[in-house]
Formats: sequence, structure tokens, C-alpha cells
Amino acid sequence: MSTKSVIVVGASSGVGAALAQRFAQEGRPVAILARREDRLKDVCHNAKEQNASGEIRFYTHDVLDFADVPALFDQIENDLGQADTLVYAAGILPDVGPDEFNSEKDLSCVQIGFTGAISWLNEAANRFCKAGGGTICGISSIAGERGRTGMPAYHGTKAALSTFLESLYNRLWKKNVRVVTIKPGFLDTDMTKGMEGLFWHIKAERAAEIIHGHMKSGRRVAYVLGRWSLVALVIRNIPSFIFKRTSI
Repeated sequence: MSTKSVIVVGASSGVGAALAQRFAQEGRPVAILARREDRLKDVCHNAKEQNASGEIRFYTHDVLDFADVPALFDQIENDLGQADTLVYAAGILPDVGPDEFNSEKDLSCVQIGFTGAISWLNEAANRFCKAGGGTICGISSIAGERGRTGMPAYHGTKAALSTFLESLYNRLWKKNVRVVTIKPGFLDTDMTKGMEGLFWHIKAERAAEIIHGHMKSGRRVAYVLGRWSLVALVIRNIPSFIFKRTSI
């Protein structure tokens, strides 16, 4: 097991927080980043209550502050030692009405879910290449499989993130840097609270357990749960003339 540090961006709740705690429980030093300091403190407190053997520290950070990433990466490595794992889990799911076209909401979704990811993923790629190896994991979504009617910016953001991660994989495999794309289905988190019609949804802790296993095995793309890969196959093959008349 690696003793190098882990960086989780977007770790104030949900899968990001659960993954951070899981890495800390296996003895890894973990840096958790998000905007909400109170939530980050809760994650650290929960890790201590669970007797996590790895040190876990929080760093308040807005992923839209792109220029801060290199210096913050340096600070984390000075505090916790060299990192060999980065997880990007930051994202938002704006409440968008069926007849709403709101650029402010859409741009916020894209900037947090994709543009911010580029800053951290590229920084990790540069450093891990120089170090001779590492693991990069991006939390995408089955929502990125097609452009559906419900949440255009969210679907587009996740599609862009998945494609970017695939490109990183194709560039980095020769450098001994793993790139893992995770595509969850419905998760029981703050983001989906109150949404109707959810099925096969699982707790963030269970999702983190599955994702952790995929990261260790170096899977390029993995669905959580695995059965969502069959749903994705169907979605990708629905003809457009049918697809545009659905609300899925």
C-alpha cells in the first residue's frame, strides 16, 4: 500500500468526503478541499471518530481560483508529503426548470464541474509524470452519456469531463499514471435529495468502497453500480427522433 498522500477536491460531502475517509482509514495522509470550511471540519472530525490512522487535513479552496492550484499543491505536499493520488469530485447540480435557460446557473455548473477539474487534473498530470507514476480519478456521471432534456449544462459538463479524462488516459499510460473515470448512477447524497424517480441509488459510503476498489485496480472506466453500464448502452443507442420526445 502506498504511504504517499491523497488529494480529494470536492470533499465537503457525498462521495468525495466518503472517499477521503476511506483513504484515511487505510493509513494514507489525506488533504480534503472544498469551499465550505464547516463541512470540511466535520469530515476531519468524523475520520478521527472512526479512528482513521492516516492524517487528514482540510484546505478551504474555491475551484474557480485556478491560479491558486500550483501553490496549494505545493502547500499540501509540504504538509503531508508527496502526493501520488488525486480525486476530483467537485460538482453542482443546479435546479433548472423544464422551460428555463439560465446562463448563470449553467456556467457555474460547467466551471465547477469541468473547468476547475482541468486545473487540478493537469497539475497532477505534470507532477505525477515527473514522479514516475500516480493515480488520477475523476467523478463523472452516467448523465454525460447523452444530451438529455432535464439538465443540459450538467449533462454537457459530465460528457466533457469524461472525454477529458479519456484523453489524459491516452496521454499518460506510458508514464505509469493511471487515469480512472467513474460514472455513478443515482447516489443518495445532498445533491439528489428530494429528487423523484430515483432507483438503484446507494449511499455515498458504499459508492466510495466501490470506487476505491476501481482505483486500486486501475480500471479506465467504471460504473457505480456496474449495472448502470447496461443502462448507458441503451441510452447511447436510442435514436434521436425517439430520444428528443422523452424526459429520461
